[in-house]
Amino acid sequence: MMSMVHASNFPSPLVGEGGSARSAETDEGWSRERNVSLRWNTPHPSPSATPSPTRGEGKIHRAVATLCFALFFLLLPALAARAEMNIQEVKSKKGIAAWLVEDHSIPLISVRFVFDGGSAQDPAGKDGLVNLMTGLFDEGAGDLDSDAFQQKLDDAGAEMSFQAARDGTYGSMRMLSEEKNEAFGLLKLAVNQPRFDQAPIDRIRAQVLFGILANERDPNTVAQQRWLRAIYGEHPYSRSDQGTKDSLTTITADDIKAFHKANFARGGLHVAVVGDIDAATLSDKLDEVFGDLPEKQTLAPVADVTPKLGQQLEVNYDLPQTSLQLAWPGVKRSDPDFFAAVLMNEILGGSTFTSRLFAEVREKRGLAYGVSSDLIDNEHSHALLVTTATRSDRAAETLSIVRQVVKDMAENGPTEEELAAIKKYMIGAYAINNLDSSSSIAATLVELQVDDLGIDYMKRRASLIDAVTLADVKAAAKKLLSAEPAVMVIGPPLVQVAGSGKG
Repeated sequence: MMSMVHASNFPSPLVGEGGSARSAETDEGWSRERNVSLRWNTPHPSPSATPSPTRGEGKIHRAVATLCFALFFLLLPALAARAEMNIQEVKSKKGIAAWLVEDHSIPLISVRFVFDGGSAQDPAGKDGLVNLMTGLFDEGAGDLDSDAFQQKLDDAGAEMSFQAARDGTYGSMRMLSEEKNEAFGLLKLAVNQPRFDQAPIDRIRAQVLFGILANERDPNTVAQQRWLRAIYGEHPYSRSDQGTKDSLTTITADDIKAFHKANFARGGLHVAVVGDIDAATLSDKLDEVFGDLPEKQTLAPVADVTPKLGQQLEVNYDLPQTSLQLAWPGVKRSDPDFFAAVLMNEILGGSTFTSRLFAEVREKRGLAYGVSSDLIDNEHSHALLVTTATRSDRAAETLSIVRQVVKDMAENGPTEEELAAIKKYMIGAYAINNLDSSSSIAATLVELQVDDLGIDYMKRRASLIDAVTLADVKAAAKKLLSAEPAVMVIGPPLVQVAGSGKG
């Protein structure tokens, strides 16, 4: 069993098809709060690297990029077949809908679901409530206390996890199909009758507090929290998912129960299932697990927020390496120029080894091991984020080069050759980034539902990309990259160099 007490690789306040927040895919260059590397979220001590909920036009994990490319052509036939998979819409007698991909070749079932409303719903003064709640679902439910519940999970050979994202509360379960009755029964208890006993609350709270105290000594964590406050002001996205030392102590069992009641309702639920189960059986299980939940959620409204750009934040530490972050305007997943922006971002810095930023910063000058750009998308905010790290005595030079590369993209856009190459990659890499396991397929299908892209999206996606013209991409570059960015520098005071001016 696996209990998440962190936002993990989930919803960054700004991650989508290019960063990692609430997107439906994860190709190079687009991330969603369904977070790839939550650069816009406060880092969390993570017991596992949970896949990003963001299955959008996002970036492949850079650490495995080389391996992915090496395996790409070996796996292409199988993955292409998966891209043509049969996705069924299953609706239960009580009206609960789920997307199902049947696969009877292996006796496993993966379930993924999300309820609208995540840590942005934390009440004022009780930051960290939703994150704390998600660590408690396998700590006792129904008549089973913590030990008994976890023993039952072990006996069923099932893994269950819950995670708090900025705009959603995620759950998943992986089970042996022959033990599905027992596993679904335990999931029903966790979803409908979590105990939220005081002893587990205190224990999980202590774990989160330990992480907060450790993060207080980490320069990057401290800087990221200052960055969020500078970018978002008083908006809920400026708060840490984990909460603070003070806020965690105020959270009671009654607070957690109240949010569970408000959040866990059929009206805000999205479900995907992949594996050794048929539609009729799944229909019954949907009603068993979710059928007794309230019909509607009662969530607090969260306003849209535009990141405050045009500012420079220097967080001074005596470090040998300086980290740089720059933010420009982003794009909504529903915008008509979404794919134009994704393609532009891939050429700018989303593609691991072939982007312009990589060529100028790493290959030509050796200023950094890596540099990347991400389109960051959340339900209520969007941005394009560039990140890198370099020797502190060359930070000003690196910043100047990044600005110049972005300025050139804004003014001139990409070439026809660059656009053709990145289209081919994005179309071909979708399956390897999003459909490489039953769990990742289920995660992808959930995000497609959240983004309201339609059950036939995978079949339409290639044509949507092909339809983007060079003029579209140039227009997107000009629109997003002409603004003065927000800049954060983490390290010694930045020394300006000749010609470093603004891009």
